[in-house]
Amino acid sequence: MSVPANQPPAGISKTSIFVAAGRAVGAREPDPSARNPDYLAEKLLGDPSKLDVDHPAVRALSLDYDAAMSDAEVVSHVRMMTIRTRFIDEALERAIGAGATQLVILGAGFDSHAYRCQELLARVKVFEVDRAATQVLKKRRVNEIIGAPPPNLTYVAIDFQHEDLADILRRHGHDPAQRTFFILEGVTMYLPEEAVRSTFRFVAAQPPGSGIVFDYVYRAMIDTIAQIDMANVPKAAKPFVERFLNLTRDEPWVFGLPVGGEREFLGEFGLELREALMVGGEDSIKRYVTKADGTQIGARAMAEMAARMAEHAQASGQSAPQGQQMSPERLREQQRLMAYQLAEAVVA
Repeated sequence: MSVPANQPPAGISKTSIFVAAGRAVGAREPDPSARNPDYLAEKLLGDPSKLDVDHPAVRALSLDYDAAMSDAEVVSHVRMMTIRTRFIDEALERAIGAGATQLVILGAGFDSHAYRCQELLARVKVFEVDRAATQVLKKRRVNEIIGAPPPNLTYVAIDFQHEDLADILRRHGHDPAQRTFFILEGVTMYLPEEAVRSTFRFVAAQPPGSGIVFDYVYRAMIDTIAQIDMANVPKAAKPFVERFLNLTRDEPWVFGLPVGGEREFLGEFGLELREALMVGGEDSIKRYVTKADGTQIGARAMAEMAARMAEHAQASGQSAPQGQQMSPERLREQQRLMAYQLAEAVVA
């Protein structure tokens, strides 16, 4: 039986859809200083009404930009995706400039680098690695909006938990003697620890100067998610938390790095940390989602949500007694433990 046009086939990652939706909304930002550069995300997704994913960013595709960005949940997601996309794009440009001749995109989803970065990747062999079900819709959408994939792109179907990455890539033409750059976006938290370690061991086995850009969370966040009690979640945050739990029910987060242990973890494999960035931290906000006039995208919606959460805490008696409020240092530490992170590493 054929799948209706734009209907996600069975088994497709819902995460890949709402992630692409966040990039698509962010690409509508008028100011290039804070715009998500993924102008193809919306085209790859197609008609949002036919995407079977309940997420504010997906619904926001049917709204104009200002209306969409009045929702703090949409703003939060758009900011995260904009920071993530721009950080990865910059790392990719550095890698190609330093001589990488192969690009491997792991868990590619609706990644658009092979199509929107054709000039940068003109002399680079690109491999999109993902589950077969997700690639069915991806390839169909590429054929519909672009006409055909670039000649330097190879689609590689894989089951990350049961198939050997090195073997699969080798059979599709990857040359282990050439410098390779890896994009591991939105993957580590979904894999068991040994699968993550196996992936990093493979990256570290590439020629010196090869590298990887990836996102991750700390183990503290994984543990906190497992212990969430909705009765204690502030009313203003409940829709976000409930939606996150629903979306990750079939794709649970299971792996996190030791707190502050990025450099040591990577060093186990012979990888050298080049940069780690806390998404939503001051540096990431300033670098990637601050407009030319100094304002942040979605600032009003975020401020309104913070005010609602503070009001709810006060009304429900959850505010700390005078003199027991969390210090700025402790608050920053709590934010760091629960933050979503990005990192770039190279083969030493």
